[in-house]
Amino acid sequence: MAGDRIGAAEMLRRLVAFDTTSRNSNLDLIDYVRAYLAGHGVESELVFDNGGAKANLYATIGPRDEGGIILSGHTDVVPVDDQDWDTDPWVVTERHGRLYGRGTCDMKGFVACCLALVPEFLERGLKAPIHLAFSYDEEVGCLGVHSLIAHVIQHHPKPRLCLVGEPTMMQVVDAHKGIRSFVTTVTGLEAHSSQTHIGVNAVMVAANLIGFLGDLAEELREEGDDTGRFTPPYTTLSVGTIEGGTAVNIIPRHCRFMWEYRSLPGADAEAPIRRFEDYVRNKILPALEDKAPGIAAITTVPRSVTPALRPDPGSVAETLAKALAGVNDTLAVSYATEAGIFQVHGIPTVVCGPGDILQAHRPNEFVDASQIEDCVAFLRKLADRVCLT
Repeated sequence: MAGDRIGAAEMLRRLVAFDTTSRNSNLDLIDYVRAYLAGHGVESELVFDNGGAKANLYATIGPRDEGGIILSGHTDVVPVDDQDWDTDPWVVTERHGRLYGRGTCDMKGFVACCLALVPEFLERGLKAPIHLAFSYDEEVGCLGVHSLIAHVIQHHPKPRLCLVGEPTMMQVVDAHKGIRSFVTTVTGLEAHSSQTHIGVNAVMVAANLIGFLGDLAEELREEGDDTGRFTPPYTTLSVGTIEGGTAVNIIPRHCRFMWEYRSLPGADAEAPIRRFEDYVRNKILPALEDKAPGIAAITTVPRSVTPALRPDPGSVAETLAKALAGVNDTLAVSYATEAGIFQVHGIPTVVCGPGDILQAHRPNEFVDASQIEDCVAFLRKLADRVCLT
């Protein structure tokens, strides 16, 4: 593999061939990337998860000086289960200028472009470092990048800025919503379904709580977004899954549901969970405990926390990205990325990458080949800037 020159489209084919669905290990892909970088004389560091089955990768191209630019991408993809694909999702298929396959858009396309440009970065004689930061488990709550950023801050000079290559059609995104997601478990008291007076129905209690969340969602909708930049223009709240009960003639003891809200930048991101916990503590638990002391309980467990990306007009990240993309304006999006996490750690960050987010997570996911070409051109302009630094 030493010294291999691989175009972005071919690199994308190689990356898509690794099934890095979040439930799987990503180590085969990481090992490939690490060997490819080593073939070009670039060392990389791995930051593993607690079980050692997944890893983040961090590599520096150019001088190991203060500052530099992070090119950030995640290596995991969403499942293809129960999706109706016309082609093999793990084989990139080109049709009519589109590259089909799982992850082509979200977001192995950007990772492929970064890797394809490594030989050019090296030849250009960069005067400031370009860092590659590839994470695991972004699709299940941006779980991996936290340890990656902590490692960088502890062991390396602080980067000057970060460009996250999620699909934006190569437009510059300077704001996105944050995510808080939760698992709520209700424990009631079983009884024969004819004896409702002595049981505590966990499913019906959960339904009450979900009804409260529905009302809260309406309140958040009415509060709206005074910037007018987001679609939809308010903090959203939804329940995604619910499970509970064993039989129709048994008052169910357990019910579990998962829910999330996506808050606007600048909003009090803890307000919805505080409202929910207050309702549980003051309205629900007292009534249940009166009926079944010591038996009824409601537990809310945080599942993931992804901060919003706040607009930072005139930041070094925004200024650079707009110049490279050749645009004058920035966009706001309702999906979340790892960008807000980099920003929270004091690293100016924007999002800009190839592909249309509307193709992400769908069967027959694709990225236009022209978008890959545009991303390569963007990164070459970045090298131009870094060589002049």
